[in-house]
This record gives sequence, C-alpha cells and structure tokens, in this order.
Amino acid sequence: MAAPTERCRRGGGGGFAGCPRTTKPWWRLAVLLFSVSSLPAVTALVDGLYCGTEVCYDVLGVTREAAKLDIARAYRQLARRYHPDRFRPGEPGSEGETRESAHAKFLLIATAYETLKDEDARRDYDYMLDHPEEYYQHYYTYYRRQLTPKVDVRIVILVTICAISIFQYYSWHSSYNEAINYLVTVPKYRIQATEIAKQQGLLNRTKEKGKNRRTKEEIREQDEEVIRDIIKNKIDIQGGYQKPNLSDILLCQIVLSPYYLTQYASWYASWFYRFTICREEYGEEEKFYIIRRNMKMSQSQFDGVDETTRQSFLEKRLWIRERYELHRNEQEAEMKVKMATDPRMKRYRRWMKNEGPGRLTFIDD
Repeated sequence: MAAPTERCRRGGGGGFAGCPRTTKPWWRLAVLLFSVSSLPAVTALVDGLYCGTEVCYDVLGVTREAAKLDIARAYRQLARRYHPDRFRPGEPGSEGETRESAHAKFLLIATAYETLKDEDARRDYDYMLDHPEEYYQHYYTYYRRQLTPKVDVRIVILVTICAISIFQYYSWHSSYNEAINYLVTVPKYRIQATEIAKQQGLLNRTKEKGKNRRTKEEIREQDEEVIRDIIKNKIDIQGGYQKPNLSDILLCQIVLSPYYLTQYASWYASWFYRFTICREEYGEEEKFYIIRRNMKMSQSQFDGVDETTRQSFLEKRLWIRERYELHRNEQEAEMKVKMATDPRMKRYRRWMKNEGPGRLTFIDD
C-alpha cells in the first residue's frame, strides 16, 4: 500500500530536496492596503457640529476672508427671503421651495450666522476646517461653548452672596424688633423707661391749645414711641435677638476676611511668642479667653455673663484645664440634684416635653 504523501528526499547540505518552499503572505499586505484605500476621506463636516455637513461660509454665500459687516449683510438678505413669516412660495428665487424646506433653510442660515458673527466661535470653526482629523477636539470645543453658561459665574456668585446678606440682615432686624416689642410690654422695663423719660422731660409737656392741640390717641402714640426708644437705647440684648450689625453679614465677612485672617495670624504669633516661648503669666483678658474657650461659648454669649459670675471664674482658676473639668462635673452634679428636687425644674421639664424651645421668652426672677 502506497504512502499517502511522498517523503522529501534528503539532499546535500542537510536540506530536503524536492520539498516545496513556503510562500510569503504578500496577499495579506495587499488586502490591508486595499482596505485602507477604501476608507472614506477625513472630513470636518459632521452632523451635530455647527452647520452640519454644510459649510457655514457657503450657506451665507461669503468667503472665509469676509468681514463681519459682509456676513451680517448676507444674513439679513437671506433671512428676509427665508423667514417663515415673510416666505411666499413661488416668488423669484424661491422656485421649488416649500414652507418646510424654507424653515429648515432659515434655521441653517441662523446657525451659520451665529457661528460666524462671534470671533471665538469663528476661530474654532476655521480651525475645524483646517484640521479635520481632530474629531474629539472639535466635539469638545463645540459642546463646551454650547454648554457654558452665558452669564459670568462670578456675577452669579456675587448676586447670590448679596441676596443671602440681605436676607440675613432682614432676619436679624426682624428678630431685634420682635425682642424690643416684647420688652416694651414687660412692666419692669416699662416703668424704668417711663422714669427716665420723665427725668429728661420727654413726657412732662404742657397742654397744647388751639389748632396745635393733639388728640389723646396721638399723645399716647408719641409717649409709646419715646418709651420704645429709651428701651432700645438702654437695654443690651445678647444672643440671637441682638441688634444687627452690618459687619456680621456674609458679604462684609467675605470682604473683610483678609483683614480678619491677618489679624488672627498676628494675634496667634504674639500669643505663641509670649506664652509658649517667653513663658509669660496670663493676664485677665487672656484668662477670660481661655475660660470662654473651655466653656465653648461665643464672645457674645460670654459678654452676656454678669460680672460677678465672671469674677468667680477667675477665683476658681478655671483657665486651668483640670480645674475647669472639676468645676464642670460639680455643676452637672448640682444640676441633677436641683432638677430632681426643685418644683420649677419639674415645670421646666414638663414644658420641654410638651412645648419645647423655640419661642421668644425673657425669664425675670
């Protein structure tokens, strides 16, 4: 039985005589070249960018060297012809056009004009025509310009800050007026204000006669205004109902922030040098600052503490951390005992349970 294939005969030089040589894959290279040559040519006219597959210059009938005045003139002429409100089928120069095609043509003309009238957009469009191979760069440039807000972001931030500042000041002013209106009705403050007004001669007026005579209602309103002004000027309200100050609103805080930062850096450097490096003794002001910081109170809250209580803080040496911790534990233990035995604290707990905080109240012992 014959072998299925004939063996190659060994020839001289260690080779095999009669074996066919392996042919090089030249046909693969030819297929690759043919595939590359059959690809469509690179073009910058892409649907979705600017005028789509149309050249914006050709849409308006101008050259790339045309001035802005020539572009505007060409746009006005074409807009008068293809505007939906002025288009008339069958007019000279509009043969074969329908209202739908004229509307589409007008939109294309408007897009071309919007692209070419802006210098930055026209520069980007010319760059796309000259460099059609940079697909992704063209998409990014086009949609970045389309999606960028037309209004400057800095103006938006400034308007927002101003609106918040106005709301802050109005809210604080309303709270302050609410507190003054309540204090006018408190007998203790009202009697004191009346005595001050009488001493200053603001209420001891002689009776008026003739045409200048006022009614009792007008006199009462004027007296109320006098008492209100005295209470407003004499009383010092701290906390959330204090008198509004322009320097506390957000806009002023931002404007003055460099000054505040510089002041704080200078104060901190002085504090570190005096009390950390030079080991100076704390003064009364520094002791009050450390006590306030240990108690986690704001400056306005600490200013509302009476002088006797503040002096007791100094006597107890509460600027020392260990002494403050001991004082706080004693206060908590005393408060627990007081809340458990004092009837007023029981009423307070019932009030907190049933109504809770959030109302404007002034407690007078």
